[in-house]
Amino acid sequence: MRVLLIHGLGRSPLSVFGLSQFLQRSGYRTELFGYSSLVESYAQIIGRLQEQLVELEADRYGIVAHSLGAVLVRSAFATMADLTPAPVILLGPPNQSPRIAQLSQRLSPWSPFTGECLQNLASPSFYQQLSPLKIPHTIIAGTAGSRGPWSFFGNEVNDGVLTLREMQACECDGQRPTRGYRTLMLPVKHTQMLNHPLVQQSILQILADAPEQGLPSNL
Repeated sequence: MRVLLIHGLGRSPLSVFGLSQFLQRSGYRTELFGYSSLVESYAQIIGRLQEQLVELEADRYGIVAHSLGAVLVRSAFATMADLTPAPVILLGPPNQSPRIAQLSQRLSPWSPFTGECLQNLASPSFYQQLSPLKIPHTIIAGTAGSRGPWSFFGNEVNDGVLTLREMQACECDGQRPTRGYRTLMLPVKHTQMLNHPLVQQSILQILADAPEQGLPSNL
């Protein structure tokens, strides 16, 4: 089985190298999807991702995407609903516009790190136009972020970057809530997820349990 690994915003394929090695030792063949959120347009990234997904269709394959990588997966599948990865695992996915991205955009609108990808993350209207991910998938959500009166997130459960609510699929502008997904909560932080033993073992278990065609679509 092949597993496509997709990194998050401001990172590179090097960030998923440890997870790739872990999965290879467990008998999986891994492929990495790399992109530059500063150099490439969002449409260019999605186009290349769709091309790689079409190539993977020749074999059984799954997807593990971290953070912005999960948004890229949503965008790629919005117009390619006939693809059949199983399983699809999203690590800390920003399924709603994160407040931390909105704050970053307001504080540094002319920063060289403010590419189109971050602009999309910070834009509620981008999410309103983005179709829910309609294929079965598992969300792994971290819960180890600080909480309390001095926390940026107040008392909301969070992973240090996203709140649990921001990671959940929701009904927006009349769209039906995403179906066929489940959420696994682990005591880890957003930036630790790719290399955390709890997350890696959970990914391994989900891959091992995945049926040929993924979870039932009526979950």
